[in-house]
Amino acid sequence: MLGRRLARRERPGLVGVAARTAVAAGTASAVSGRLARHRAERSAAQQTVPDAEASAQASPGLTDEEISNLERLGKLHEQGVLSDEEFAVQKDRILRG
Repeated sequence: MLGRRLARRERPGLVGVAARTAVAAGTASAVSGRLARHRAERSAAQQTVPDAEASAQASPGLTDEEISNLERLGKLHEQGVLSDEEFAVQKDRILRG
């Protein structure tokens, strides 16, 4: 009888096998779900990049005059002549045309 008890302790019982199977299945499903989310996020990120590029290409560029005005405005802001609010207002005015 002693030999029989040792043999049982060495092998996992039905509950032990079921527990191991549940852990393995849970881990596999968690990893699978995480990979699916990661792929979906990457796909979404790749789809937004062309949209941003298309909108940048669709909008007309700045004229030389607007660029020089922005440069002068930036220098005045760096020198402290314009406050942050004044700079933002004037920059917005130039960019809107």
